[in-house]
Amino acid sequence: MKLKIPFYYHVILFLGLFLTYCLWDYGINNRLVMIEQSKLYFWMTSTFILSVFVVYIVNFYTVCDWFLNKTKIHFYFLSIPFSLTLFAGVRYFFQEVIMFHIIGVHNYAIGDLEWKFYIRDNFFFGLPAVIFSALSYSFWQFQSAQQQNQELLLENKKAEFQILKAQVSPHFLFNTLNSFYSQLILKDDEMASDILVLSDLLRYVITETDKDEAVLSKEIQFIQNYIHLQKKRFEDQLYLDFSIEGDYSNERILSSTLIHFVENVFKHGKFNTEQEKATITIKIKEDFLEISTFNHTVEGENYSSTGIGFDNLTKRLEYMYKGKFILEKTEENNIFKTYLKIPLKK
Repeated sequence: MKLKIPFYYHVILFLGLFLTYCLWDYGINNRLVMIEQSKLYFWMTSTFILSVFVVYIVNFYTVCDWFLNKTKIHFYFLSIPFSLTLFAGVRYFFQEVIMFHIIGVHNYAIGDLEWKFYIRDNFFFGLPAVIFSALSYSFWQFQSAQQQNQELLLENKKAEFQILKAQVSPHFLFNTLNSFYSQLILKDDEMASDILVLSDLLRYVITETDKDEAVLSKEIQFIQNYIHLQKKRFEDQLYLDFSIEGDYSNERILSSTLIHFVENVFKHGKFNTEQEKATITIKIKEDFLEISTFNHTVEGENYSSTGIGFDNLTKRLEYMYKGKFILEKTEENNIFKTYLKIPLKK
């Protein structure tokens, strides 16, 4: 996997490393000597960091890119002696050639510049370049893989949604429902009204639920239509208290948030007797919204085992509201409760 990392990220990393090294050295060594020999100290430190940086870049864009993966990682370990030898050569060039030419001072004593000793001695000093490049490459490789996975998941979801929408032409569906409504309006007002509700519900599902945000008034209207049709399904034997408190209009919330709670009540709840009545309460207070649900569950059913949707909702809420929300659920003695508080966007 070819990584496309802006070069300035590496520059910023090593500028930070250079500053940290100087501050650390200043804190533990003889500060007076460092100040008196600031020119020599600057050249020694900067050429060493620059040597590490050069080998880091070479290792990052070549050796790591060639070998640092699951199938060739052993080749990467075999390449480490080459990288350390390269570091010795680069450091020699910067310190014993360029620095000596400018300020007339060697880092190593003349007797220690024999190439075998110099390479062997720099094997340890070259390790930071090898380690940093491997860690940095692995980090960016992981980040890139995560981003690709998220993009692929998003594209798959979009494709699934488009396939679902393509199965039935929305215009054909709405036109047909409107035709039924026109035919029934003079014969059966109640059924005609129900068809109109169904048409509005389907229109919302097809045109609105794929968006990141939803208008609160539309989301609540969808829930009201949904509950209305559920009452028809239960032939008015639905024991459910649904209430909305507060004023609302064009505030925006995370799409399908409220729908999730209402659907779960109908999917897992028991409300065919007055003693097991379910409740759904929505409260709008200034800049936030609260929704709470209460319902009895079928005895023996583990409601929490069907928590994939709940986990997905939690991730979506975290992405949208960055921790500025409260989400709770409790299950005890076949009674399930949920609560959500989220900020409203104007």
